[in-house]
Amino acid sequence: MASLIALLEAGTTPWRREWDAAAGGHHVNLLSGRRYRGANPVLLTLGLHLRGSALPYWCGFAEAKALGIFPRKGSKAVHVLRPQVHQLAESRLEEAGTEGDAGTAARSWVSYRPVALFNAGDLEGEALEGLIQKRRQAAGVALRAEPERLAAAEAVLSSWPVVVRFGGDRACYLPGPDRIQLPERAAFHSAGALYSTWAHEAIHSTGHSSRLARDLSGGMGESGDGGRAYAREELVAELGAVLLGDRLEIGSAMANHAAYLGHWVELLKESPPVLLQVLGDARRAADLICPEAPEAAVACLC
Repeated sequence: MASLIALLEAGTTPWRREWDAAAGGHHVNLLSGRRYRGANPVLLTLGLHLRGSALPYWCGFAEAKALGIFPRKGSKAVHVLRPQVHQLAESRLEEAGTEGDAGTAARSWVSYRPVALFNAGDLEGEALEGLIQKRRQAAGVALRAEPERLAAAEAVLSSWPVVVRFGGDRACYLPGPDRIQLPERAAFHSAGALYSTWAHEAIHSTGHSSRLARDLSGGMGESGDGGRAYAREELVAELGAVLLGDRLEIGSAMANHAAYLGHWVELLKESPPVLLQVLGDARRAADLICPEAPEAAVACLC
């Protein structure tokens, strides 16, 4: 957390990453090639920035050791979140007197535990280079051409059931009329910039009372509770847009905003656990707009 706050104070948003096919694109397991899911792409992108690495390939200590690969001395792991499904035995439900629908709802729940991963740039061993090349080749085969990726992003964002109006000189979400406002398309210097901005505002719109019902009452420049609500919601939209940018393969290269950075520093210093809470909100928002593919198809971690 201290490293993250230092980066924000220096004017950097370290979870942003251009979509770079040459570097491998999605964050994947170095050995299996499976993609990391849920909010973990944000945590891993932060890990890349802190290490100055461009390789989005990761693995745990034990699985690397089995192949004779080890972290370099002084290397630090990045912790991602692995879902754990818990189930309450039928006998315990009966003892507790739980019946009917309530019993069904009480039988299982999910918690998350941290799992340590090392970046390929922090590893060494004879098998390492071959694994990196294998991952790069697989990424090259799977990569869609840019026009196809941009068309897919347009389709997903256009299908989101919130009215979008183009015009003016600002991008924002208006909770009252439940509308997204964007500048004219020609005002954006690239299609990627348009879609990443659109994604940010779409994430805001998931907080409407008819959807995920987040607190959208805060405003820029407010102090006290209003300022904290504003900072938190902007952080949700920022990280949610990063997740959408990863899923849609368009990146998340919006310009840094000094006002946002200052608010985030204050928020994280005041309540460090808020980052994990915000990551959960960002994941739920991204899932509402662009659900992930079934787990068996792409990844092992949530």
